[in-house]
Amino acid sequence: MRQIIARLGKFAVFRAVWLVLAVIVAIYITVIIANMGGELDKVRRSEIRQAVGIGVYMNPANKGLPQSVLQVMVNELAELEFRRLGLDQPFFPKRSFQYLYNALSLQLGRAEVLTSDAGSKQVRLIILERLPSTLILFGTAQLLLFLLSLFLALFLSRRYGSFLDRLTIGLAPSSAAPGWFYGIFLILVFAAVFRVLPWGGMVRTPPPAETWAYALSLLRHMILPVSAIFMGTLFASIYSWRTFFLIYSSEDYVELAKAKGLSSQAIERRYILRPTLPVIITSFLLVVIAMWMGQIVLEYVFKWPGLGQIFYIATQASDTPVIVGVIVIYGYLLAATVYILDFIYAIVDPRVRVGPGGTRG
Repeated sequence: MRQIIARLGKFAVFRAVWLVLAVIVAIYITVIIANMGGELDKVRRSEIRQAVGIGVYMNPANKGLPQSVLQVMVNELAELEFRRLGLDQPFFPKRSFQYLYNALSLQLGRAEVLTSDAGSKQVRLIILERLPSTLILFGTAQLLLFLLSLFLALFLSRRYGSFLDRLTIGLAPSSAAPGWFYGIFLILVFAAVFRVLPWGGMVRTPPPAETWAYALSLLRHMILPVSAIFMGTLFASIYSWRTFFLIYSSEDYVELAKAKGLSSQAIERRYILRPTLPVIITSFLLVVIAMWMGQIVLEYVFKWPGLGQIFYIATQASDTPVIVGVIVIYGYLLAATVYILDFIYAIVDPRVRVGPGGTRG
């Protein structure tokens, strides 16, 4: 038992180290891209010098001073601002690694343009303000998607060749389009033409004071984005999982279980669903990762006040601290997803072995 625990511990540390290295590389690349390889510093320096110059020349106290004196004042004040912001240091390697360290330690600093709803420019507060909205939308969508896909895939595997089975196969290619693509049409049909469902924001304006009314408004606003996510993923997931169920249901041990008189529910649970769980979990988590990456456009389309929307706005405003902060959160979320997957494998599939010695997880 101690040997198994020791190997599990080594495996956990090994996987954690590799994932941390992957996150570090990804975030460092993001820092470089967000700062345009250091070119953005030149833009910032020019903007600061221009702002300082306007302040100096428009100051009534400086009226009548020679041009050379004013220029010296501008240079001195600009240099002070450069030193305060660290722009007097080279981007490579000092400032780029400082950005990396701050990002990894979640010392995200202050936004350059954006503010939170409370008026704060702290990137941490801006992200924390938006994170619950994203988790509510995509957590709900992912949970419902997993349960519904699993149920329908099992249902269709029992009715191979039926009309619903053929219909699902025909609709599977529709999942090639992203959720935000279907979201545009859903908005046009149900919000613009028929006006039966709201879109834009999480709740109506002004927000309801009663808890039940607030929850009801939230659910109504979630219908269209969750439906868009479903339309972009559901049929492909059902088709994929239904295929695996059909493959395992044709195995000899399943026929033997039927001959022994086991119920269909017991056969599905023991001999079909359990062997396919690793594949299902992998497929689902890949979908989750794709949805995390695709949520930026989806949230912007539906004006959902989450991380995706604030990331899009930050890219438009070239607000580097917010861009890096959101990417850091995404990186940690994706790394945690992959890390958890390895241990779920060991739990649901006894064939998975942990560690180089081959100890069962």
